[in-house]
This record gives sequence, structure tokens and C-alpha cells, in this order.
Amino acid sequence: QVQLVESGGGLVQAGGSLTLSCVPSGTIPSISTMAWYRDSPGKQRELVAHINNRNITTYADSVKGRFTISRDNAKSTVFLHMNSLKSVDTAVYYCKMVSPGVAYWGQGTQVTVSS
Repeated sequence: QVQLVESGGGLVQAGGSLTLSCVPSGTIPSISTMAWYRDSPGKQRELVAHINNRNITTYADSVKGRFTISRDNAKSTVFLHMNSLKSVDTAVYYCKMVSPGVAYWGQGTQVTVSS
């Protein structure tokens, strides 16, 4: 069973930056969309950013202008570059990849922003 492995989370001060990465443990054929979600305390899971196979991106309003999603198709990797981090960005971040008929999720990586 292929799993997604996230990395890059950690503790950062408000105003700082982090870059998250997500790579499959094996081969996933024909990946279409890649995305990042987050779980914050007391909130429903939120779609943070999404990128399709034409590199068209969408973002949650709360992160527009601060976060950038990108992908490396040759390595089946998706990144989330996070700048100007705020305490409200504290969450567990999950990546998701979709291939025909299957959605893959990572186990999550904790991002904690201290004020």
C-alpha cells in the first residue's frame, strides 16, 4: 500500500517560513491533483492549497499571498512554501494525491507557530 510521507513541519516564530514536502513511498500512476489540507484545533479539516496537472493552483483565502503550492512531477512530489506564518496557521498539515479512482493521504506533519 503506497503511503504519502510529509516532512518539513516544526516550530517556527510568527513571521517565519517553512516548506513542507510530500512524496509517495512507492509509485502512484497518473497523479492528477495534489493538495494540502490542515486540521486546526476545534475546526474542520480545511483545504489550504490545490494544484492540478496543468499547474493551476487554488488557495484558501486565509493563506493567499503567503503560501505557495508547487509540484515536481518527475519526483511525484508536492511542496507547500509557507511565508509570514501566523499563530492561526498552527495545525497538522496533510498532503493528498489523486490518481484515477484513488485518493492517497499522508499521516500529517505538525506546524506550530509561536507568537
